[in-house]
Amino acid sequence: MTTPSQTDLDTVAQQLGRRPRGTRAVAHRCPCGNPDVVETEPRLDDGTPFPTMFYLTCPRATAACSRLESGGVMREMQDRLATDPELAERYQAAHEDYLARRESAQHVPEIAKISAGGMPDRVKCLHVHLGHALAAGPGVNPFGDEVREAVGEWWAGGPCVPAQAG
Repeated sequence: MTTPSQTDLDTVAQQLGRRPRGTRAVAHRCPCGNPDVVETEPRLDDGTPFPTMFYLTCPRATAACSRLESGGVMREMQDRLATDPELAERYQAAHEDYLARRESAQHVPEIAKISAGGMPDRVKCLHVHLGHALAAGPGVNPFGDEVREAVGEWWAGGPCVPAQAG
């Protein structure tokens, strides 16, 4: 994790099409060098609790996740979660990892037991799972790791947005 520079924030704004809110760190960088996951404050400046700590910003990675969701991948993952106790245990551990990371940034009582992406009982929002997997590294979020594998090299065509003047 690195503190975002103004160039990073400008890049993320261009990726999202709006100014980012509550960005506390660059959680992962794409091989092209741009941020592709930012870590968001658990409580935004206006006081709003924000449970999504790892926010996927790269539009190419986001589009790839959306294609997987449209193709029914979440339903397949949910079915496996219901029938595979080992996977359910690993997913529970991913949930606990997410909560611990957010808690280390700031305690927000309203979201204390809420992680993201449906964890630990449901699978929703593959974007969240990919963001968590990229930020935390391999082996932490089993579905995030699967999404990472499935989306392939989203960066292969070069940066998703032009480099910002630093």
